[in-house]
Amino acid sequence: MIQETQSKVEEILEESLWEGIKNFLNLGLRYGEGENSINITIGLLLLVTVVFLITGFVLKWLRILMTQRMEAEDKLKFVSVFKFIRYIVYLVVILLTMSAAGIDITLLLTASAALFVGLGLALQELFQDVIGGIFIIIDKSLHVGDIIEIDSKVGKVFEIKLRTTRAITRDDKVIIIPNHKFISDIIYNYTQNHKTTRELIKIGIAYGSDINLATKILETIAGGQKGILKSPKPFVIFEDFGDSALLFTLNFYTIDSFNVTKVKSEMRYKLDEEFRKNNISIPFPQRDIHIIQQQPFQYSNTNNIEEK
Repeated sequence: MIQETQSKVEEILEESLWEGIKNFLNLGLRYGEGENSINITIGLLLLVTVVFLITGFVLKWLRILMTQRMEAEDKLKFVSVFKFIRYIVYLVVILLTMSAAGIDITLLLTASAALFVGLGLALQELFQDVIGGIFIIIDKSLHVGDIIEIDSKVGKVFEIKLRTTRAITRDDKVIIIPNHKFISDIIYNYTQNHKTTRELIKIGIAYGSDINLATKILETIAGGQKGILKSPKPFVIFEDFGDSALLFTLNFYTIDSFNVTKVKSEMRYKLDEEFRKNNISIPFPQRDIHIIQQQPFQYSNTNNIEEK
């Protein structure tokens, strides 16, 4: 009997406690009656608060997990991305809460859909740039200090952001590159694998010149030029028999391809001087014009016309 009485008392207490909690959670503001009533209860507000806290914790944990192997500067770039995602989640939770409270959000969703479609079309490239920036940071396809070529312009990257990448060109101008270019366009990265790049100088030599002597001059000047690696060794290639000249290329390796134009200029000065000393000429473009004369022009006097 005593045990049964205790169990009944415990059941009554549990039911009373649960009913009390339910009644407390159902407290709130009510507007209207029937299907059109709006109920904003303490339980609903607590649920929204808990969802906000869980969302913030989960997104923070995901950000730490994704960026744990990144440098401190790259980690900071993802803060704004996760803030944007958090605001989107908050907006969805608020809309669901309004619907649960009895507020008709159909008109709001319709207007929001039209607004988001318009914004999506207007900000399409912006989203592509941000996605491109995320890919660049995650897969490490581009680093600060890399030398790239885009639209026939060579630049050295000095800043990578989520939306744009900035590089300085050889004439000290800053080029701002939208990050979607690295996804959709072909871009040359001179230093992706290593800092050493192969460069070349094209030169034409007149027909009849001593090509062995010219080759020796090219190799000698390249071997003594500052800014050129001794290993791998520079080499000369006889490219082709051109219309006006014998075409050669002087190939060499350097670790400073960004400033290689100065090295090429110095070598061209030396090549011109040595070629003049050794009577090796660099010809102008030439064309042979052949005039073929057919029958001489026949002149006839049309003034002698008989009058009728």
